[in-house]
Amino acid sequence: MLVLGVDPGSRVTGYGLVEKGRRRVTCVQAGLIRPPSTSPFYKRIHAIFESMLEIMDRYEPGEMAIEDLFYAKNIQSSLKLGHARGAVLIAAVQCNIPIFEYTPLEIKKSVVGYGRAGKEQVRSMVQVILGVRQELPLDASDALAAAICHINWTRLESVKP
Repeated sequence: MLVLGVDPGSRVTGYGLVEKGRRRVTCVQAGLIRPPSTSPFYKRIHAIFESMLEIMDRYEPGEMAIEDLFYAKNIQSSLKLGHARGAVLIAAVQCNIPIFEYTPLEIKKSVVGYGRAGKEQVRSMVQVILGVRQELPLDASDALAAAICHINWTRLESVKP
């Protein structure tokens, strides 16, 4: 099963594709979507949507895991994050990809074992789990962590009696 993980953001959206084999998970691709910062906000959101469509069309993931919204102190940042997240969700719906949402706490617990782990800790564990040697961008490793979290949850769901 190929899972697309997404860490949405209006400035930088991380994505990562993880393949679940019989005995291990591997990183197929990971990267960042960085719309030009000089573009108007609505054009950045559209660029995220278009880029996600390209990724989904190219790799044809079976499922998508995305970080759920969390409450932030800055309402403006939360609204912009919601717009970016919406662009990703609409792209997945358009491509008929099932969507699974996980809180940052669930993702961190699943990958690191501790819900308040820092981004660097998450990146380190993602690299160990996937056997990736090069240092990943933080947003890409967060996206891969979402995909790993989903694989862990679906594995646990299939074990239930």
